[in-house]
Amino acid sequence: MQNNPEQKFARDIGLFGLTMISIGSIIGSGWLFGSYLAAQLAGPAAILCWIIGGVAIMLIALTISELGSAFPKAGGMVRYAEYSHGSLAGFMSGWANWLSIVAVIPSEAEGSIQYLSSWKFEWANNLFHPVTHSLTGTGIAASVVLMLVYFFINYWTIKFFIRFISVITVFKIIVPILTAITILYSGFHVSNFTSVGGTFMPYGLPSVLTAVVTCGIVFSFNGFQSVATLAGEAKRAHINVPLAMLGGIAMTMILYLALQVAFIGAISPVALLQAGWHGIQFHSPLAELALLYQLNFIAILLYIDSFVSPSGTGIIYVATSSRMLYALSRNKYMPSFLQVLNPQTKSPRYAVLGTLVVSFIFMFLFHGWAHIVGVISVATIIAFIPGPIALGGLRRVAPDAPRIFKLPFAKVVSPAAFAVISLLLYWAKWPLNGEMIELLLCTLVVYFYYQHKQGWPNFAKQLNAAWWLIVYFIGMILIAKFGGQEFGGTGAMSALTANIITVVFAILIYWWAVRTAWRTPALEEALADPEVSDLTAELGPAINH
Repeated sequence: MQNNPEQKFARDIGLFGLTMISIGSIIGSGWLFGSYLAAQLAGPAAILCWIIGGVAIMLIALTISELGSAFPKAGGMVRYAEYSHGSLAGFMSGWANWLSIVAVIPSEAEGSIQYLSSWKFEWANNLFHPVTHSLTGTGIAASVVLMLVYFFINYWTIKFFIRFISVITVFKIIVPILTAITILYSGFHVSNFTSVGGTFMPYGLPSVLTAVVTCGIVFSFNGFQSVATLAGEAKRAHINVPLAMLGGIAMTMILYLALQVAFIGAISPVALLQAGWHGIQFHSPLAELALLYQLNFIAILLYIDSFVSPSGTGIIYVATSSRMLYALSRNKYMPSFLQVLNPQTKSPRYAVLGTLVVSFIFMFLFHGWAHIVGVISVATIIAFIPGPIALGGLRRVAPDAPRIFKLPFAKVVSPAAFAVISLLLYWAKWPLNGEMIELLLCTLVVYFYYQHKQGWPNFAKQLNAAWWLIVYFIGMILIAKFGGQEFGGTGAMSALTANIITVVFAILIYWWAVRTAWRTPALEEALADPEVSDLTAELGPAINH
């Protein structure tokens, strides 16, 4: 258990605010670039990428919704594996989750600056190198300024943050809708859907599946978990968290599909015949299309929104990643001063500052949106791994936890979600998936350092409950390395065989992992929290029905 009582966040966020956060987190820079990159890799079949990605994320979000309503505490997904499997599994889960979220902050700033680079002004053109697809020194400096704006908005107060985000989110919704409608109306070529290779899927199914991960599809949906992370600051979190999370995914999925259809139909058929989908090149895809059709007003809106949409998401991610850093500190994986809340604003200001520092490191490592989005997407998939496992494990060891939202058919949905996560990880292609897993395993040095400082508490139990995760990572590395060449492997087994093995392997790991769950000290502390225990007493016998 934690030695110090946990300071309380103010519960100021209602359903509308949570929904705005859900949509505002999801609609960031992804919609500005995703339809272009997906079409470039998969052709018209990019439409399937958004359907596959949306359904996969919805399945994963269902498992997280129950966890978020049962344990409405700041930090969200960083804590769930800690509750169900202890500190070792919790550490790997928490670090993967936090890194995947904090890396989004510089990607949003870089996306804004990159989008401006096609504007017909010399200063704008000097922000981005079209050949290397990287920001210039001036572009990086402009991105730094944007990130400082994200920081100061979070540094003040959650109430100001919510008002700011609610206004921005309305604009973020309107502009993509207007863009899709006007482009569909102004120039739509039905022939584009079969013009290259005479087929809807000119580059095969593997290109579609890889595009789901590497072209920003998973990235574009990822913001849904911001709602779970802010559950500790939500009113009626047990009801409002799942409603806001699932509603946000459904609404943005429809919007993304409309944008993808509009983009595919708007490309010049002549250009497609000459270069194919692989040959289309844009810096600011939708804005450049709008200018081609003389939709100057829409183009101006898009350039404005290239600041508003990513900035709104960047601001939210500073809030969520700082709460995750706070939770990592509560779990004793980071210095304790990161837990301190400012007495006036109830904001973890040291954690906000720490988030900003790490964001700058990511920015200086990756100088363009396309460079960083693949890394973020794979890190995000790895971060999803403990969600379904924690749900199954906590159903077994903590039936006394309150569950006003109880996932129907969880015994089927939860392992299915874990299998989908495993497939997404395989589709990310070797060696990127293997490199990200190896990077995460390297962070165990930090875990062992803090365990040594604490005297290795319950280490045998922690290790026993985490073997499944270590075996899982090793197994996924081997499947990816020796799988089909279409997904970057050596071809020792076909892509179909590798996909089947991935699903079977995932189900076996899920079965093993759920059975290693135990009532950890972190779980006991969470169940003893007044907000959780009062809800348990209120629900009484209804909890398990």
